[in-house]
Amino acid sequence: MRNNNGHGIDKLDYHSPRPLLQSDNDSNPSRRSQNTSSDGSFFEQVAEGLMERDRARIQREAVRWLSFIWALVNCLCAGSITAYSLYGHLFQSQLHYTQVQVNIVSITAELAMYLPVPAFGYLCDRVGPATPSALSGVLFGLGYLLAAFAYRSGPPPSAGGHGWPFGVMVLSFVAIGMGTSCMYLSAVTTCAKNFGRGKWKGIALAAPIAAFGLSGFWQSQVGSRLLYVVNPDRTRGDVNVYKFFLFLGITLCVVGLIGFFALQIVNEEEMIDEAVEELERSGLLAHDEFFTQAASAHGYGTMEPRDLSDSTFDFLQSEAERLKAQAEEEARKKTWLLNEETKRYVSDPTMWWLATGFFLVTGPGEAFINNLGTIIGTLSPPHTQATTSPATHVSIVAITSTIARLVTGTLSDILAPVAVIHQHRRGPESVANSTSSLLPHVTKKFSVSRITFLLAFAFILSLGQLLLASGWVQNHTSRFAAVSALIGAGYGAVFSLTPIVVSVVWGVENFGTNWGILAMTPAAGATVWSAIYATVYQRGADGGEPGLQRDTDDVLCYGKGCYATTFWAMAASVWVAMGLWLWAWRGPGGWKKRGVAV
Repeated sequence: MRNNNGHGIDKLDYHSPRPLLQSDNDSNPSRRSQNTSSDGSFFEQVAEGLMERDRARIQREAVRWLSFIWALVNCLCAGSITAYSLYGHLFQSQLHYTQVQVNIVSITAELAMYLPVPAFGYLCDRVGPATPSALSGVLFGLGYLLAAFAYRSGPPPSAGGHGWPFGVMVLSFVAIGMGTSCMYLSAVTTCAKNFGRGKWKGIALAAPIAAFGLSGFWQSQVGSRLLYVVNPDRTRGDVNVYKFFLFLGITLCVVGLIGFFALQIVNEEEMIDEAVEELERSGLLAHDEFFTQAASAHGYGTMEPRDLSDSTFDFLQSEAERLKAQAEEEARKKTWLLNEETKRYVSDPTMWWLATGFFLVTGPGEAFINNLGTIIGTLSPPHTQATTSPATHVSIVAITSTIARLVTGTLSDILAPVAVIHQHRRGPESVANSTSSLLPHVTKKFSVSRITFLLAFAFILSLGQLLLASGWVQNHTSRFAAVSALIGAGYGAVFSLTPIVVSVVWGVENFGTNWGILAMTPAAGATVWSAIYATVYQRGADGGEPGLQRDTDDVLCYGKGCYATTFWAMAASVWVAMGLWLWAWRGPGGWKKRGVAV
């Protein structure tokens, strides 16, 4: 509190409600009663204020954890596209699609999933994660229902049937891909902003990302064990695609709509204010730039007085303008900060090295997951009894991916160097940067950078590709589990660590937009590598590979020549990515040179 002179109030500034010389045993009973009542009222107000503050804090924590729980539910459902291999080969056998057409459907879904991510991230940052979650429910519902009826209609006219055109299936997977990115990004953004500034930011992001990887596991198990076709001999056959699509459409629609109410960001206004103040102190922003813009945008309007007196009307008008200006300033402050953060992010060369490496790693991983079913079909001679199934390997990929995401997220929190808050905003003229040498630092006796984890798991992914390319699995389908496990673990860890790196190096205030920009790259990678795989596979199916075992009665391909070239190239692509990440970390202008603990 302040007195009239602007100085802090001390005990001499306090004016008692009774004369200083009056005895405690005041002869006036009514005055004593008044004093007692005033004292009691004061302490009651203090107690009520403390209780209200505690209630507000408990309520904020409850909202934070409920949002986290539903974010996990969103992610547990969002990764339905990873179960594509469960039914992709049935598009060939039942709808008579070629391998190229099967890959067109998956590529379209990948493009629809990744390309709009910056827009959805922008939406998450500007209006919150609730709206994208609801939008994801609508997109999933429409997409899977349309795909279900397109599948039930049978082969399209282009394949000699009377079913719905091939383009309808493609359109349905456009909606499915967009729904995937909406639901995933709304959940991850919620976790990043609610927990990304604490000690356990890695596990807070790894948990929903791991749940996303796990979604393919439980959904493929539901499809293969509950929603299956009964063979004539009463045995369990392949998944009933029509029922499976109906199940996914209804379930994901409900989950997305509930997320509209459940996903909330806690204390976002404080986070924005703190970030703006740090930018002003950092030397990257002139002190009067933002406030000059804010002040020049306001003025008083004019109204004709009605029943109010002039003084009352002027007072109310002034208060209304003040509240309106305050609301507009808060909105403009958030928009300005996020736009500034986006510009700094895209102008950072290390972001492009990280993005290029992400493109070179995730593309091969996506292509492998989407084509699991047809890869398994190439491993044994034609018309032999399969000893494994796509559902098994979708589950292996999902489980190993989930374990890798949780392990890397947790270990990176425990072992990674301690990151200073707002380290990405420390400019050369920053006060914090100038005095950093004078302040004590929190250091660890032993630390392992997140980039080390990233490089290690990328190499693990390439080992799985090498085993497959070498022919080690050919005619030994039981060995394919090792390939699925290695690629699943490497792919999952890369997808877990990369957004954590983004949040550490560039902050969480604009995380949705920043991660959205980077997350576009897997779309291009999946397109390129799925096209390469389809081309090599189709060449083998057409008999272009000398000595290749080929079934002349269908469009399927058998033998090592169907995939070996593709996976040798994929392994080389991952090694190039590892070099780019190492350069972004330790090269000139890299994060280590800039003092960024990652």
